[in-house]
Amino acid sequence: MTRRYYCSNLPSNGGSIVLADAEAQHAIRVMRVKTGDSITLFDGTGSEAEAVIDSITRRECFCTTQPPTHPDREPQLTLHLGIALPKPDRCRELVERLTEIGVKTLTPVVADRTQREPSTSLLEKLRRTVIEACKQSGRNHLMEIGDAVRSSQFFADTTQQNHPRWIAHPANESDSCSMNTHYGEIAKSVVAVGPEGGWTDSEVALAMQHGYECLPLGNRIYRIETAAVVIAARMLQ
Repeated sequence: MTRRYYCSNLPSNGGSIVLADAEAQHAIRVMRVKTGDSITLFDGTGSEAEAVIDSITRRECFCTTQPPTHPDREPQLTLHLGIALPKPDRCRELVERLTEIGVKTLTPVVADRTQREPSTSLLEKLRRTVIEACKQSGRNHLMEIGDAVRSSQFFADTTQQNHPRWIAHPANESDSCSMNTHYGEIAKSVVAVGPEGGWTDSEVALAMQHGYECLPLGNRIYRIETAAVVIAARMLQ
């Protein structure tokens, strides 16, 4: 696979384009690209195009692209995760893995037991992490990272979506669905993953009022990032 770079404005019929800003700096200073090198550009919405570098300045790469193609590398299931994010030093790997696996949307959730709300700067860094993960994995759709919302708002907002919804939480057998559930016939779903210490009883009750089912993860206690990756991998396999 040729080296991949993110470019949000691919020419619809191919042609000249300038790779600038962070992507150009990565190509020039880290990957040491040269005039005549072949690269792949992707736009984050499903398209990619083969390109050749025509010239390089200190801050820009001038390229000529072929007409874009639209290879389908997305899972059949569209998965939206609402996650009470872990500490910032553990967020990067979480976002990398979820992007690689194929999660469509990540909404940071501020739960009752959340110790620190994610900052705007952290969310911007995580969106950049999504780009890097797509470059590495060959994915052409950027995982969307929304703004942080309270758990009550997340449950209410996702009620408008007419598809299955789960909250990662142990429950009585009659109130839960198993991780062995077959997801192949589901087009879209939402899963909420709580903070360290878990969801409060009131949050679980509110989620169930909004049509959520409890999704137990077995008899072990997972870190937030482990639980999210396990859920995504099982549902998107």
